[in-house]
Amino acid sequence: MKIYSFAPVKTTYAKSLILGSIPGIASLKAYEYYAYPRNQFWEIIGQLYRHDELKSYQEKLKVIKNNELALWDVIKSCYREGSSDSGITDIKVNNFAWMFKASPQIKNIFFNGLKAKEVFTRYVDKSLWQDKNLISLPSTSPAYTITVNEKMKKWTKIRENF
Repeated sequence: MKIYSFAPVKTTYAKSLILGSIPGIASLKAYEYYAYPRNQFWEIIGQLYRHDELKSYQEKLKVIKNNELALWDVIKSCYREGSSDSGITDIKVNNFAWMFKASPQIKNIFFNGLKAKEVFTRYVDKSLWQDKNLISLPSTSPAYTITVNEKMKKWTKIRENF
């Protein structure tokens, strides 16, 4: 089945960009980033920015924007059955020339999982990101089975200054 990513969550003053691969089934149905209840993304973001009770999607997006972050996916469209990144084929990437022009302050790119970084570095023109810090983070997916506390330790890099 052909699937499409969402519009980015961003501001012109975002300094860091968090990239996933492409939304899973639950996110596509809800039309919300990281909507699958067992995905730990919003739990980790909430803990990082001391918003432990992020209830509405609008509250979640506000935390992203208020902390100089942007959120998007590397893949604009692809074919995939299910939610696993391993089944992705026919990849088209998002317009990163536009993203970096629209949010010129972005200096750090954080990858939520290995697939996001793999696709980004393979398909996105290096001249667009060669002056940026690329940081791999453990996937927030429940399929990546280290504990949320172990993931949190690595995700604290988002709050560090580069």
